[in-house]
Amino acid sequence: QVQLVESGGGSVQTGGSLRLSCAASAYTYAINCVGWFRLAPGKEREGVAAIYTGIGSTYYADSVKGRVTISQDLAKNTVYLQMDSLKPEDTAMYYCAAARRCSPNPLEYPYWAQGTQVTVSS
Repeated sequence: QVQLVESGGGSVQTGGSLRLSCAASAYTYAINCVGWFRLAPGKEREGVAAIYTGIGSTYYADSVKGRVTISQDLAKNTVYLQMDSLKPEDTAMYYCAAARRCSPNPLEYPYWAQGTQVTVSS
């Protein structure tokens, strides 16, 4: 069983930065991809970014391109989401999730972390 633990998050003002971390108990054959999703009140869960843990290929939602960077530290089984130039519309609960392959569909991710709140004030 894969366990994911998030850290980071918090409250910042518009234009600020935050870094989220997602540590996996282990990378197994069941995990080739770690993705970040967010859920804002009244909205559907949205894929933010994803990374193939082996080769490092990355994917970004159009809404965050140029402001968000996903990266990994394989030695620590940890994936990071660096968020810069944050906007109030980035306010949401952020979740990391793991799957065999990357997809913008959250239903394809069987493993989820507990979530961390990001709040951006204007």
